Amino acid sequence: MMIGEHAHVLDEKGRIVIPARFREDLHDRFVITKGLDHCLFFYPMTEWQKLEERLRELPMSNEGARAFTRLFLAGAQDVEMDKQSRVTLAPRLREYAGIDKECVLVGVSSRAELWSAARWTEYQAQTQSEYERLAAQMVDYGF
Repeated sequence: MMIGEHAHVLDEKGRIVIPARFREDLHDRFVITKGLDHCLFFYPMTEWQKLEERLRELPMSNEGARAFTRLFLAGAQDVEMDKQSRVTLAPRLREYAGIDKECVLVGVSSRAELWSAARWTEYQAQTQSEYERLAAQMVDYGF
């Protein structure tokens, strides 16, 4: 399970070092794609395969399902860690997430999210004040 947050700096080639505690979940090969809220989602292959199967089950007759599937899969990048546990982020993904140098890798259980440091700080400032209200809403989901 991936949890916690780790501050990073992209190198000049657009690479990020994957923290040791995330490596055992992500393994050597995983998928990076456009996430929600302008971050990137990092999926271990086992989780990606489950998600891909669910996307295949969506009705092709539904316009929203087609559009989401196209955008989600078109933005995906299959990556492999190098010997220094780094991965290179595609320029289109860095642009989407607004990541140019400083970033934060956040563990969200079965996936990780990569945020630009500025957007992560802004997101936390916006949502921190709503934490208790959001927690109360989780009751609706059986939490």
